[in-house]
Amino acid sequence: MAGIIDTNILLYAANRDAAEQPAAAKFLYTAAASAQPWFLTDGILYEFLRVSTHPRVFSRPLTWKDAVSFLKPLLDSTNFLILTADERHWLLLEEVLAALTHPAGNLFFDIRTAVLMREHGINEIYTTDTDFLQFPGIKVINPLRDLGR
Repeated sequence: MAGIIDTNILLYAANRDAAEQPAAAKFLYTAAASAQPWFLTDGILYEFLRVSTHPRVFSRPLTWKDAVSFLKPLLDSTNFLILTADERHWLLLEEVLAALTHPAGNLFFDIRTAVLMREHGINEIYTTDTDFLQFPGIKVINPLRDLGR
């Protein structure tokens, strides 16, 4: 089974000005063409929309139409699934928080992703975000480094 694809991979793939764009786009293309299931969350998708259309983040921000169009092939694919919270979410949140040294602030976005991963039995995340290294049981894979950026 494949893993979750984090926001930063989507952002690199969509940002024509990023040095990481070719490797990120290649990774997404390879994931989309594979027979394995890949995962996103609604939070990751909305964060992509927020960041990719923000003029202070992207030198050439996407329009909302372009951002949604970028996501559409993933959303239409049968091997990209969107994880949602189930009835165990808040119980699992407490377990994840108890395992962290200092959960606070912006880390809660990643904590939510980690809890969703635990809920659905997914232990791999494809990301360049090293914050995920602090979550026990999660294997962090940087596909940009692994593809020989």
